[in-house]
Amino acid sequence: MAKAPKENDVSVTGNVMFYNNPKPLNKDAHGKSGVKPVDKPFEFMAKNHFVPLTAQEFGAAAASYPVVFAGDERNPIAIMGIRTGENLFVSEGQFAQDYYLPAFARRYPFVLANDPDNQRFVVCVDEEAECVTNKKPEKKFFDGDQASAFTQEAFQFLQNFERDRQSTQNMIARFKELDLFEMKDMHFQGQNPDGSPSERQKIAEYFAITEERLKALPIETIKELNDNGMLAVAHAHMISLGNWQRLVNMTLRRAAEEAAS
Repeated sequence: MAKAPKENDVSVTGNVMFYNNPKPLNKDAHGKSGVKPVDKPFEFMAKNHFVPLTAQEFGAAAASYPVVFAGDERNPIAIMGIRTGENLFVSEGQFAQDYYLPAFARRYPFVLANDPDNQRFVVCVDEEAECVTNKKPEKKFFDGDQASAFTQEAFQFLQNFERDRQSTQNMIARFKELDLFEMKDMHFQGQNPDGSPSERQKIAEYFAITEERLKALPIETIKELNDNGMLAVAHAHMISLGNWQRLVNMTLRRAAEEAAS
């Protein structure tokens, strides 16, 4: 169970996207600290062109981004940009309000980290986050000797996220057992200044679930996936792939603006 450690000498391992200096949250180190409003609250994700997702988020994310599976582990991610180092949905530190913001980003600056020596997870905070301060924070981490209401709410969010992450891993394992994944490429072909087609470029390589592989499953397996919610996740993923064109269009517009400026 996640909780704020009372000691400073816990051993924490693991690197996580977005976090520069995550430290175990405790009263001794953070008794006077908390968070403050900042002008660019989402600048921390501006250079990440993808963000991890949990299965529970596929339905909401599918309306905004291509949701794909990446790497040997088939980790689910929301694609937020075609060019490495560019998040098309963050501008001047603000996240585009018309699109779904993944829980992975919403939990920042908090995160759960593995403490292998004590066989547990501990709540950490990124001490280098711009919003974290020990000078008159708007929302404090601690209220006296106890975690503040703000921190307790963050704890609950982290616990829910970890539960969803574990259930997502179980879902991926089941999809692997059923051999539902196929390697896919995304290509783009624009136009030259004279109107002729430009060279075709591969902009992404990822794993996807296909309708053909789902249809090939036995009826009882399809019923199982439907009953446990995994079939809905697979369909949301397949629908989301229509958003690749949105990313292409957004990239072309941004490139034109860069060229004009």
